Amino acid sequence: MNVPAWVWLATIGGLIVLLALDLIIVDRHPHEVKVGEAARWVVFYIVCAVVFGLGVWYFSGSRYGIEFFAGYITEYSLSVDNLFIFVIIMTTFAVPKIHQHRVLLIGIVIALIMRGLFIAAGAALIAAFSWVFYIFGALLLVLGVQQIRQQSEKEEEYKENVVLRGLRRVLPVADDFHGSRLWVKIDGKRWITPMLVVILAIGTADLIFALDSIPAIFGLTQQAYLVFTANAFALMGLRQLYFLIGGLLKRLVYLSIGLGVILAFIGCKLVLEALHTNELPFLNGGQPVPVPTVGIELSLGVIVTVLILTTVASLLKSRKDPAAAQRRD
Repeated sequence: MNVPAWVWLATIGGLIVLLALDLIIVDRHPHEVKVGEAARWVVFYIVCAVVFGLGVWYFSGSRYGIEFFAGYITEYSLSVDNLFIFVIIMTTFAVPKIHQHRVLLIGIVIALIMRGLFIAAGAALIAAFSWVFYIFGALLLVLGVQQIRQQSEKEEEYKENVVLRGLRRVLPVADDFHGSRLWVKIDGKRWITPMLVVILAIGTADLIFALDSIPAIFGLTQQAYLVFTANAFALMGLRQLYFLIGGLLKRLVYLSIGLGVILAFIGCKLVLEALHTNELPFLNGGQPVPVPTVGIELSLGVIVTVLILTTVASLLKSRKDPAAAQRRD
């Protein structure tokens, strides 16, 4: 898939326009985002992703179209897991509801920029060293098992990372929010506000989730353009999804198990592909190992099936056993 520079620039420009439109329409007058408004924006971003995927399918063929949809669905489902930490961060810092949309918007833009750097690094590694798939595959298998063993248990407290701890040591942080301002002057001294701290918390927290989501999507497509755009659409839709299902997350009691199965499946897929194209001299004399590989169509089917089964089983479990959902509060 040869993507000209102008297509990259046009795509990035289009994404910037979408974000600017969201910022102008939703955040022009700060307010609490209601379920109806959030639902409309979620549908809007999903439609945008579907139209983009169909465009990829039309101009580049069904293979790349399916790879985009498989990557997008995987990234979106893994991003739902991010919402748990977002809820904890918002609660910990007591972010006013009228400012939560802006916090998520800027935080996710930071996350997207950092993911772009991760994607570029990952694509360079894959191009230079085919054996990196062994590492990605092993990492996903380990992370998948960890997800399954969690059995949907989440941390109840947010612990600031090294970036935020370093920021607090260098700059004074005000005790209270000052609207949506990132810094203020108090008694002639410049202070950063909790708003900036929360934005950085949201943006940097995504780095942890990128450790599984980036290798996972590279297991579905090695096209950096598709990896980036799938991540972009997933992250942009995630912000509105927060307001739509934030209060319903506790009912997805089997989410971690489902995501763990998906990660482990893609990990196995990567290991099989690495063996199929093996170049390691100490393994089979540096020759490819005759093992079966998993096609992108089968991968998409497995991912969608696991997500449907996970969602249905979670809703049935939370309906029959309300205490199971309450344990996720």
